[in-house]
Amino acid sequence: MPQVSFTDADGGVRVIEATPGDSVMETAVRNGVPGIVAECGGSLSCATCHVFVAADDLPDLPEMDEMEDEMLYGTAVDREENSRLSCQLPVTEHTDLHVTTPATQV
Repeated sequence: MPQVSFTDADGGVRVIEATPGDSVMETAVRNGVPGIVAECGGSLSCATCHVFVAADDLPDLPEMDEMEDEMLYGTAVDREENSRLSCQLPVTEHTDLHVTTPATQV
């Protein structure tokens, strides 16, 4: 079963079984993961689902498009090389993803 491991800014880890076809953001919201606000509900217009993806997992993700890249410049915590918006990360049958949420989203 696909899973996403969410590490919060304080180091706490929560592993969630995910549903293929959902996004990482939808998985977080559905399971009450702290640190994912998702104000826009996944419409790529708020950047409040910012996560830092584990370096080993980055090659397995789809390429970042121009709109996501632009939105990452508006995050509450500065973006890093491994920053992504979790609404743009699809869950597949083979997902085993590790992300860290920033200290704040707003």
